Amino acid sequence: MKKIISLLLVCFAVAGLLSMGGCSKSDPNTPVLKVYNWGDYIDEDVIAIFEEETGIDVIYDTFETNESMYTKVKTMGASSYDVVIPSDYMIKRMADEGLLAEIDTSKLENYSLISDKYKNLEYDPDNKYSVPYMWGTVGILYNTTIVDEPVTSWTILWNEKYARNIFMMDSVRDSIGITLKMLGYSLNSTNLDHLKEAETKLMEQKPLVLAYTADEVKDKMISGEAALAVVYSGDAITCMDPDFGNPDLEYVVPDEGSNLWFDAMCILADSPNKEAAMKFIDFMCRTDIAAMNRDFINYSTPQIEVFESLPEEIKTDPVQYPSDEILEKSEVFADLGESIAYYEDLWVRITSG
Repeated sequence: MKKIISLLLVCFAVAGLLSMGGCSKSDPNTPVLKVYNWGDYIDEDVIAIFEEETGIDVIYDTFETNESMYTKVKTMGASSYDVVIPSDYMIKRMADEGLLAEIDTSKLENYSLISDKYKNLEYDPDNKYSVPYMWGTVGILYNTTIVDEPVTSWTILWNEKYARNIFMMDSVRDSIGITLKMLGYSLNSTNLDHLKEAETKLMEQKPLVLAYTADEVKDKMISGEAALAVVYSGDAITCMDPDFGNPDLEYVVPDEGSNLWFDAMCILADSPNKEAAMKFIDFMCRTDIAAMNRDFINYSTPQIEVFESLPEEIKTDPVQYPSDEILEKSEVFADLGESIAYYEDLWVRITSG
């Protein structure tokens, strides 16, 4: 029996390696599309529907930060994936470095269903390289049974009262960005004095931090493992879900403002399957599919018909669709060019020091 079990484990391992290597799940002549997306950022039934409708096999991998995605694409070569879903500033960086293919949006039947307010943004002013997927904010998720004071400022994350009761993002731009906002600076600042001040504050905060987290923060906050966490707005919605989340949790964008972010679908320049990639992007913009994804991940949608079909209480929910006042205080991450190296060095010093 032990030999049989061992043999089965080896077979499963080999099958997994073949899948990761880009082989079709069935016929070797079946076209294969490789998609690289954030974790917990799609309804997996959507992939099955796409495969059934098109006859294209999808190999789907996930990443936790823009930086880890960028590093893998650069290291493995752009042809390692076909479709990627980065954030605003990373789209600009990858386009400038020639990593992204231009997208002819006139060939996308469902592109007109994406609201114009999410097009022609600074990171892709001519809509050459990206098609909007989701958007949202970064804020503080807090447990009202532990936090007994108004949460209005990022400074609460430096309150010793909550020592070892705080989750920070394991993200270069987000964690440094909110610190810069707290200090009254732009989250895109490249001023060395500003960045040194931010580093000092993050070093001061480090003994108070329980962990620097990514996707796992949702389960941890739902189970009540900490008082405060820096999270994306969609993750906050998931955590506060009345059926599956924790009713004691609330989310706020602090008064100093925050990051207003946009994620979009892109095709890598060296993709060998650009036609299949275009089909996938168009499919993701289709109303029924975009609705499935929105309902599953709880992020804010740029798709017109999906937004119009939402209940009024969701359309007016300040977490999912924040007020103009909050949006005016917030900033979109810009590509920092060579200055990103200083950010990355700073973050290494903080997390490993």
